[in-house]
Amino acid sequence: MKKFNFKKVLDGLTSSSAPPAKPETEITETLGSEHFQVSKTVRHGFPYQPTAMAYDPVQHILAIGCKSGSIRLFGRPGVDCHVMHDNDAAVLQLIFLVNEGALVSVCSDDSLHLWNLRQKRPAILHSLKYNRERITYCHLPFQSKWLYIGTERGNVHIANIESFVLSGYVINWNKAIELSQRTHPGPVVSLSDNPTDSTKLLIGFETGMIVQWDLKTKTAECRYACEQQTLHSLAWHHEGKQFMCSHSDGSLSVWNYRSPSKPAQVFQPHGHPAQKGSKPEACRPIMKVAWPTSRTGDPFIVFSDGLPYERSGRRPCITVMQGKSVTVLEMEYPVVNFLPVSSTPWPNDFQDPYAIIVLLENDLVVIDLTTPGYPCFQNPYPMDLHESPVTCCTYYADCPPEMIPAFYTVGSRQQKKTGFSDKNWPVKGGEWGTSTCSYPEIIITGHADGSLKFWDASAVTLQLLYKLRTSKIFEKQPLNQSTEYEEDPFAIVKIAMCCESRILCVAGTSGHVIVYRYNKVETTVDVPTLEIALVYEVDDLDSPDTDQIPPPMPPPSSSVGSAGSGGMPSPSPHHSTSSEGAEKVGSPLLKVKSGPQKMVPGYQVDLCAQLVTVEGEPPSQILCLAINSLYGLMAFGNMQGLAIVDIIQKTTLLNLGTPDLYGSADPYTRTQPRSPQRKKPPAGLGDLGEAQAVEQERCRSPTTERDESNGVCLSPTGTTRKKLADIKRNRNQPRPRMSKAHSTASMEGNGGDADSKDGSFSRSRSSSMSSLENVSAEGINCLSFTESYTRKTDPVTSPCLWVGTTLGSVLVIVLNLPPQGDQRLTQPVIVSPSGTILRLKGAILAMSFLDCNGMTIPPLFAKWEDPKKKEENREAKDGQSMQRRGWQQLQHLHRQKAPSSPTTETISDRQFVVICSEKQAKVISLPSQTCAYKLNITETSFVCKADVVSIANSVCLACFLANGHIMTFSLPSLRPLLDSDFLPLADMRIAQTFSFSNCGQALYLCTPSEIQRITLAADTCESLQEMLCELFLPVDTPEGPKQSFFKGLFSSPSIVDKEELFGEAASGKASRSVAKHIPGTGGIEGVKAEAGSAMAEVQKARMALVERGEKLSELEERTEALKVGSEMYASSAHQVMEKYKNKKWYQL
Repeated sequence: MKKFNFKKVLDGLTSSSAPPAKPETEITETLGSEHFQVSKTVRHGFPYQPTAMAYDPVQHILAIGCKSGSIRLFGRPGVDCHVMHDNDAAVLQLIFLVNEGALVSVCSDDSLHLWNLRQKRPAILHSLKYNRERITYCHLPFQSKWLYIGTERGNVHIANIESFVLSGYVINWNKAIELSQRTHPGPVVSLSDNPTDSTKLLIGFETGMIVQWDLKTKTAECRYACEQQTLHSLAWHHEGKQFMCSHSDGSLSVWNYRSPSKPAQVFQPHGHPAQKGSKPEACRPIMKVAWPTSRTGDPFIVFSDGLPYERSGRRPCITVMQGKSVTVLEMEYPVVNFLPVSSTPWPNDFQDPYAIIVLLENDLVVIDLTTPGYPCFQNPYPMDLHESPVTCCTYYADCPPEMIPAFYTVGSRQQKKTGFSDKNWPVKGGEWGTSTCSYPEIIITGHADGSLKFWDASAVTLQLLYKLRTSKIFEKQPLNQSTEYEEDPFAIVKIAMCCESRILCVAGTSGHVIVYRYNKVETTVDVPTLEIALVYEVDDLDSPDTDQIPPPMPPPSSSVGSAGSGGMPSPSPHHSTSSEGAEKVGSPLLKVKSGPQKMVPGYQVDLCAQLVTVEGEPPSQILCLAINSLYGLMAFGNMQGLAIVDIIQKTTLLNLGTPDLYGSADPYTRTQPRSPQRKKPPAGLGDLGEAQAVEQERCRSPTTERDESNGVCLSPTGTTRKKLADIKRNRNQPRPRMSKAHSTASMEGNGGDADSKDGSFSRSRSSSMSSLENVSAEGINCLSFTESYTRKTDPVTSPCLWVGTTLGSVLVIVLNLPPQGDQRLTQPVIVSPSGTILRLKGAILAMSFLDCNGMTIPPLFAKWEDPKKKEENREAKDGQSMQRRGWQQLQHLHRQKAPSSPTTETISDRQFVVICSEKQAKVISLPSQTCAYKLNITETSFVCKADVVSIANSVCLACFLANGHIMTFSLPSLRPLLDSDFLPLADMRIAQTFSFSNCGQALYLCTPSEIQRITLAADTCESLQEMLCELFLPVDTPEGPKQSFFKGLFSSPSIVDKEELFGEAASGKASRSVAKHIPGTGGIEGVKAEAGSAMAEVQKARMALVERGEKLSELEERTEALKVGSEMYASSAHQVMEKYKNKKWYQL
């Protein structure tokens, strides 16, 4: 028996809107949960906050560890791998097992990990966690399986690198120092074995005590007491007769191996000689020193810093000394570590270094030692991603294939930096993946200095194609100009590009929007400018009463043309500077250069629209941006209102505050504007208590009870509305002013002004009626140009602009375009309201349109044409243009054939519009405007990013939530397909830069200097293994140095088997309380374990089968023997019978 729903009956009686209806024809949805799998693909950029570095001189692989616990591995250009520890402990040290495809990482939580690099996704094989002592330094000799581990207590432990089991052999600090010494030598800061005698271990303590430990006799052979200050590092000469120390007073000391009493030499490389009776010049510490030797000349001495304190303004440096030559190489950032690059891994051979790899806090520099002047190699990795802080990014997957060559062509002509070495990049290990992506991908990053970078992101690589500087068209600001408004006035906040026409729109933080057109040739033009005063101020927002039916919208005849920027009629309480108060309008924050400007090939400025200040207040940050190349229109919105610009005629078509877009159907009662002279705090993140109160009622829109129950979308014709209590503001509470651009670069976000200092959204994103007193305005958050039905009674589609607001409203604006050709250049574009209003909970994030088959309706566009060919072949161009714009002629024909007064009964739904907000998703049938499907995405969180993307020859709605979940839904039914707890939203930077693209691809800025790419497609995950690079290649280890017979006979020490010294038989087992061994959970070891288990089972089955066969064979043999015996018995019995059968009984 069907359940009776009394509420639905009441809803039907109190509303004239049609009930929600499913599509007339069911659409077959091909996507299933098996098509989706979330996986990280590759990470690009510079490792954020690097802490450690290692290099394999045979495999030519570079490893960089970070403070967050991540490790990046680099080889030849295009070989890049990222791995992460299970926890967030900083990486303190990295050690390669040279030419063995393994890496040891030492972390700040006193753990060591062995990584297997012989697979495309490196994994941990073993881990060792110390319980009692803190690890300070580790050393692994070349081709040794014993790892020396120094601790903070001054002890040295030894672990087997193959099994990661501690040896019972321990060098205690109290045995290493003199018996007469009563002070602790401090933590171990350096460990190094003698290059010519591996049984001698040099131990350096922080206080300056150095001990030469004999591993065989287990005694301290020599002790070297440095009278200088703190010891930082040690370096051996390759002959093993001398070693060098670096100290905290900027000095270097050289010691003879056999003379521990005093150093052979002590000097300050950058300090002036001390005068008689005066102290030596104070210098900064030398944190590290290297002493590589050369066959052709004097040895190199390479060290970091050591400059005098008194020389102010000195930047961090690397000093290279060879003989009497001293070269100081200044660095832009502090030095983290450096490594000389040699062709031999043998420590007892001449190193002959040819490069120095220098890891800085924000850069990687490689110095060429074979070229005079020591120039740097040009870094082929995309590590300049953060050259200026990234403020927004946009991802275009499956873009037109000709775009990448076009960008590369103009990018290659740009002026390149000079002064680099002409030698090949020395880090050349690894191998590219065997499979590549079948479609081109482009990433555009916007930066704080106003630049844009275009990257080729095809497959798993990232290569810079082209760089565009938007600040070039503006005049330079005087140094004494006030920076009250913006620290980064040119910072990019929004990017919109039409890939087919190559028209680019860029919005900056100073309220400017620049339209660019791609051109292959150089031109000289005057930059057209438009000044727009877009501001709307209100005191309070009072909610409407449910019982009161909203008045009808003004007729479509109230329109705006291209002649000016007048607004649509609005109620008297509304105040818009577009129609009154012109004397309050100021000037733009930036001034465009006057006169002709030279435009180099590439993107050239076509128009610059600027929002002006009003009463000295800067314009609010632009929240959304849209472009349509076929219509020739561009639209953008902020927290004050909407502007539509004709980029062909260079005029403003519409300039209205958001409430004016509603007309008389405004759901809010807005009071008279405040006095403009009153100073009020900006709506931002300062009032955290208020923001927490808003969080509980986040994203409840002012929809009717009917809308929440059955999803019918509101129309301004006789729809009932829910009664809302009047909102009363506490008069003592300061009222927030309109949102204004802050003085920091804002990331790409859902809306509102974003403050990059705290990484959070700065506007209240709530649309709850209970928190309306916290909302200062309703902004424009989403825009979409399309060819669709604007009203219920429309028989055909027409050009229109769909507008989504921060309070969950969707409005439709009709665009009446003149015919193409000369009329389009002279006749105005008419803009008029359609009267359609749809509502959802939360700010509108995405709008997309589907056809009757459930496929995405692509936006209309004009194909890009070379201007030079356009002039040469005007007639051919006109024919192609008319063919491309045939949709408009067809549209006029439809309108002519359309009945004069169509009714809703004669019109069937032919389109769907998919609308997603922070809380809900709806699929609306058009033109009936009935809600076909509705889904509440989340109740406890909110959606940060949403988009309709193509995947597996179909489309779906993809959402990224603030709780870190990635969800996908089928279209149009909104059936859940994927819900993956991908990553926690620890930083709002992720939400502000998250970007979906076609083919199930997505990316986000995981750190300020790194971009993380992910995929949602299961087929991409399957082919990812073939796309990833190989880190380990079989390479022969170079031969060691050859010694003469007599030198080897008299001076070479005897070879000692370390197993006899450190093995369990000789040294016993280490205490279990010292460290805990943790077996790895992945990698070859796990595979071996699984394979071993499977092989064991197979072997058991085989053995059982063999045993069964053997038993069967034995049984067969026994059966055969019984058969033979029985036959012999039968034969004998027969013979006996034949012998006695004719005899009488008495003859027996």
